[in-house]
Amino acid sequence: MMESFDNGDQPMGASAVSQTSTKVQRAIQFWLDKSTIHPGPRWGVFCFLMMIFALRIYLTEGFYIVAYGLGIFLLNNFIAFLSPLEDPEADAQDGPTLPSTQREAKEFRPFARRMPEFKFWLSCSKAAGYSILMTFFSIFDVPVFWPILLIYFIMLFCMTMKRQILHMYKHKYVPISWGKTKYKAAGTENGMYGGGMAGSTKGRSE
Repeated sequence: MMESFDNGDQPMGASAVSQTSTKVQRAIQFWLDKSTIHPGPRWGVFCFLMMIFALRIYLTEGFYIVAYGLGIFLLNNFIAFLSPLEDPEADAQDGPTLPSTQREAKEFRPFARRMPEFKFWLSCSKAAGYSILMTFFSIFDVPVFWPILLIYFIMLFCMTMKRQILHMYKHKYVPISWGKTKYKAAGTENGMYGGGMAGSTKGRSE
């Protein structure tokens, strides 16, 4: 009887834990969805996390390998953020494709990133949070000569950004989308009765 009672309680406990985790995940996803239209505060949170991480590195005088790994991770995400979704070099190998209709030729196509801005922020923020947690465990404090890591990271950053800028110049794309062209008098009604036939009314009166 005791064994059956214990076996009966185990699924109930597991279901309670799963329900709690589901509620927590829903709450986190709810606030993430609400934060999509607020890029300024989101990146402010990321900068705050980076300040805490830098303070931890300064106070502990260690965990330089964690800082190096975080820098490499952020650099890779930044390159993915600047890169187009479709590689122009791969498209050039497949052959140029022409628009099938005149509408497709004139259609506005904003810059599509390999990594969208929200995913870029979320990935960087998670990495910063995990790095802060790692500074509380001495197992990650590997003794290294930090000036060597700093020089190597600066060299890697310069070479990577140079290659990315040359790629942008070669394929003539800018990783910034300003949106569609907005005309000065778009949406205004200049007619006598609020319509858009002011010119035709004037021509008839003459």
